[in-house]
Amino acid sequence: MVDRTTVLVLGAGELSSELVLSFQRLGTRATAVPAPTGAAALRTLIDRHTPQVVVVQSPAADLGADVVQALAGLEEVAVFPTPGALRLASDREALRTLAANELGLPTAPFWFAGSVDELTAVAEHAGLPLTITPVTHAANEGAGRSVLSRLEDVDVAWHRAVAAGGDRVMAETAVDVTAEFTMLTVRTQGQAGPVVQFCEPIGHRHETGGPLELWQPQLLSEPALDAARSIAARIVNKLGGTGLFTVDLLLGADPESGAEEVYFATVHPMLTGAGFVTTRSQRLSQFDLHARAILGLPVDTIMISPAAGEVSRPSADRAALVRALPDALAIAESDVRLSGEVCVALATAPDVVRARDRAHQVAAVLNHSAINQTGT
Repeated sequence: MVDRTTVLVLGAGELSSELVLSFQRLGTRATAVPAPTGAAALRTLIDRHTPQVVVVQSPAADLGADVVQALAGLEEVAVFPTPGALRLASDREALRTLAANELGLPTAPFWFAGSVDELTAVAEHAGLPLTITPVTHAANEGAGRSVLSRLEDVDVAWHRAVAAGGDRVMAETAVDVTAEFTMLTVRTQGQAGPVVQFCEPIGHRHETGGPLELWQPQLLSEPALDAARSIAARIVNKLGGTGLFTVDLLLGADPESGAEEVYFATVHPMLTGAGFVTTRSQRLSQFDLHARAILGLPVDTIMISPAAGEVSRPSADRAALVRALPDALAIAESDVRLSGEVCVALATAPDVVRARDRAHQVAAVLNHSAINQTGT
């Protein structure tokens, strides 16, 4: 193990808090701070905390170009992920072009536009519907996203996307998707070179205004699982560095043969909410895996039980949620994480169907407390 005793995590929130705990359990002095607002603020944080390791848990678009540049210049500090990976993962245009054109990864057909007129031309050429997203990745993954179904709505879709950040948008053909899932991919350095390991795929669903539903494993055919691992390995090795990478994929079907097709969607060189389920499904959670990989410690991605979860931001105050805990935790193999504004309802079971049902029951109890609190 490399002597890296002081770790500074850039980015506040539930994911950073859990990551700090994982680092601390490994004997480090770890602290999470809000993402700095400029290069000078970063320098102040470095001088104050004197870390040997800086772990970024905030997208480059939220940090700002000057902070990312300053991170690249920190010769006395090891930075995870690499500043280059941060930049690339936060730029949908650069990332998708790299994935499709250089790496040859399967993706939904896509185009980029820098104005309403260009987006109109894309829509007329590609046909509708199209999914429109801002080119710049932000902390809120769904910000600015919309489905364009009518040509007369191009102006609305354009302004919604650019209002979320940036001055360019990506338009994708709305492929027939049967599942959205994530491959948590751990990249470490072995004696013979980089080593890539995969967690079991995590299925997820997030309807507008609803909770983020998670389950592990997402059932895939062997060919689809092999394709998912191949895609994840290629994009993660291209980004480089060590740590845990969140690779988001789409599962579709070939319109002629009906065979499963796996499409690359995006990659985050850091933790996301999809990995919350690993706190109950795996021997080592996503937080433990990220910390171990960064510190150069052995990792394994063993799943010990099917599990599911629902992540929400309930309107009830914490006291109401705490009062609901006895009933919520009475559900078999259940767990609840109350951290900041986020509530995570978790459950395990012999199979993923029962795990999802139990997690939904836990969430329903907590949501019922929120409704009662609102009604009083």
